[in-house]
Amino acid sequence: MVSKGKLIEYLDGGKFFCAYVIGAQAKRLHLINQNGREKNLPASRVVHCSDKTHSVDSSREELGRQLMETAETRKQLMKAIDLQEIWELLTDESTQRFSPSFLAELSFGKDANDDIVAAFLRTVFEDRLYFKYKENKLIAHSFEQIEQLKSQRDKEKRTQEIIERGGIFLKAINNGSKKATPRDATCDECLHIIRDFYISGSDSKHANIARKILTAGGFNRPHDPFHLLVKAGLWDKNENIPLLRNDLPVVFPLLGIQQAEMLLQQGSDKLFQDPGRKDFTHLHPMTIDGPTTLDFDDALTVEEQDGNFLVGVHISDVAHYVRPEDPLFLEAMRRGTSIYFPEGQIPMLPRHLSQGICSLVQGELRATISFMILLSKEAEVLKVRIFPSIIKVARRLTYDEANSMMSSDKELVILNDLRRKLRNKRLDAGALLLPFPDVNIHLQDGGSKVQVSLADSDTPSRALVSEMMILANTEAARYVADRMAPGLFRAQKPPRKRVVHGIDNDLFLNSKQRKMLSRGELLTNAQPHSGLGVTQYTTITSPIRRLLDLVMQHQIHSLVRREEIRFTEEMCKDFTSVIGRTLAKANNVRQQRHRYWLLKYLETRQDRPFTALVLECGPKRTFLLLTDILLNIDLPTPTRNRPEPGSRVSINLTRADALDNTLRFDW
Repeated sequence: MVSKGKLIEYLDGGKFFCAYVIGAQAKRLHLINQNGREKNLPASRVVHCSDKTHSVDSSREELGRQLMETAETRKQLMKAIDLQEIWELLTDESTQRFSPSFLAELSFGKDANDDIVAAFLRTVFEDRLYFKYKENKLIAHSFEQIEQLKSQRDKEKRTQEIIERGGIFLKAINNGSKKATPRDATCDECLHIIRDFYISGSDSKHANIARKILTAGGFNRPHDPFHLLVKAGLWDKNENIPLLRNDLPVVFPLLGIQQAEMLLQQGSDKLFQDPGRKDFTHLHPMTIDGPTTLDFDDALTVEEQDGNFLVGVHISDVAHYVRPEDPLFLEAMRRGTSIYFPEGQIPMLPRHLSQGICSLVQGELRATISFMILLSKEAEVLKVRIFPSIIKVARRLTYDEANSMMSSDKELVILNDLRRKLRNKRLDAGALLLPFPDVNIHLQDGGSKVQVSLADSDTPSRALVSEMMILANTEAARYVADRMAPGLFRAQKPPRKRVVHGIDNDLFLNSKQRKMLSRGELLTNAQPHSGLGVTQYTTITSPIRRLLDLVMQHQIHSLVRREEIRFTEEMCKDFTSVIGRTLAKANNVRQQRHRYWLLKYLETRQDRPFTALVLECGPKRTFLLLTDILLNIDLPTPTRNRPEPGSRVSINLTRADALDNTLRFDW
């Protein structure tokens, strides 16, 4: 037990202090330390206690002076201690636990007094490489432990270097210093750490180091890392952060690129050598798409036959090129879909395919799957045949061009008439058409200027293409289901409540109805799709950009060619899981990016009035839709003059910050 008059040593803040015990209890000591201060200390914190008992009757100043001298003596003694030498002398010992006095005597070659023992302990605590202090004993580390500790020290030293140099480097970047341009490995590592921290926050592997680097540089605002990475040239000023945070694949793996390049070398001769593939090059298919479209995956034909109409929906045969065992198919499973942003796209398949041999380019021979659907004049489905085929697109039309030709072009006149009748049949079956204008975001000067415009999503040409695709998708689902084969089917239960019957262009009613729709499902057996008004549904018309469509192409191929079914029920269930996960992530990124650009647009329009449609007015919050850009917002419900749902109001934009995802309006 430590008693009054003992000279003890204890650690405080990583530093050793000498002190006299001037009062002692079982577990607590009352001390006066080398700084002349009295202190209460738990007895468990004592590292060394003198054998000798000292007089503590002198003045505080005198006791402090004595303690300072003792501390200095022990500090000087430490210089003569070589812990590595002592450790090497002990390597052959049977035990690795030693008393401090034994090792101190071994070090100095003589009997150890209090000062020598305390000096040895101080050295062990200062350099913990060779020994560990535990329960008043010193334990010698093994060779493996020492190597591990050395490695840890090197790592800590490296970390400290990154923190110190990183802080200086970030300051130079922020100041635009030319000295910041040439970067070494330490600077690159610093930027990598800052990048990961901004993307992942506290989940980042080196979050603590990142915080220290930023603190060393004097950067404490949330988006400082973003601006630094832009100034360093690593990121664009409008970097797609949601894309990075969700870790979606952007670059294709080498094996996938190699496969795409090999496919490019294939000629069209092999297509004609396939006895199961129909030659439809005598037809004159047309594509109808947007003016900037590069990946054409569907084309249409129509012929009159004995008073009926044979409609051909020709879909790019991506399954011919991308097989389930291929690297590109595995990569398509990782991606699930192509993602489109105002600034560009991330394709599901490499552009070699999506804009090359799989794209139905005008004048080029292409492998397709053709749905040849015989319709009556009243658009009743009379007969459906599905063929692997070869086509050559004769005409490429934009939506605007098709609209202008809708009453004069013979094929478009027929297709448009069938489109109206097909749509009416679906409406009679309970389909809901809830058109919203398309929000088109136009970027100029690399995103420095943002323009937003609304476009009618239900023009005759768009509706025509949409109706023909729904027809082909419905018949594809029927074809698979009638053969009792598993597949990937889209289904939707009836809405919880109907406020729209058929088609309505009222923005308020459509918004209200959308909230009451049942959630869509992806199943392995066919079920009705209420929203589309069909008894079964899948999608096969966009295999270039959707995994689901590619999977169903393979399933239909095996059925059409009377081969063993490509995907079993269990495999289809696995696909539903993969597709659900990848689509949820992709849609989340797309929506966040869409909102980012809308907020960038609003940043230059602060303190301006905006027209908003009142969707819902609750006791605390009112939910609105900005009619110019179709962005949902909410505001505190006013205490007076509460707006009526369906009415339009004028509100003021007070703040918009795209990077911070901040948007504020006032009444």
